[in-house]
Amino acid sequence: MNIKLKNTNIHPSILIHISRGFTLVELLIVIAIIGILSSVVLSNLTGARTKAYDAKVQAQMSNIRQSAELYYIANGNYGITTYSCSAGMFADTSSGMSKLTVSVNYPVGENTIVCNSNGKAYSVTDNLASSTTYWCVDNTGTSKQTSTFLASTTVCS
Repeated sequence: MNIKLKNTNIHPSILIHISRGFTLVELLIVIAIIGILSSVVLSNLTGARTKAYDAKVQAQMSNIRQSAELYYIANGNYGITTYSCSAGMFADTSSGMSKLTVSVNYPVGENTIVCNSNGKAYSVTDNLASSTTYWCVDNTGTSKQTSTFLASTTVCS
């Protein structure tokens, strides 16, 4: 098989090999590699999403602690006795507390934010996504992970 090529130095057998394309086996191998890589990436994203959820809850809780202190400076107490995130000190707009205790401002999921205040003390908890634990803040400056869900106490245990 002699093919005459004008003004090229390419050997005819190389030209024929180049024009053949990919085989089915080569395409299947590439598709399998892409599938494996995408499954590894997607599994890593799930863990990152959970960590981001927990970081947002912790940041929100820190902001709640700061807003509670602003409320205390302005009013001399932590509001009325309440176990609701929409009453008393937790509904105050001047300290910004009302925006921080609305469950819509937290990541989507099983949000169980609990707010307690008795006028002299307060505590707030919310669940963490990475485990069956909660993040708790209170008026003593405590900000920690706890396995206890606050019912009506004002101290993180």
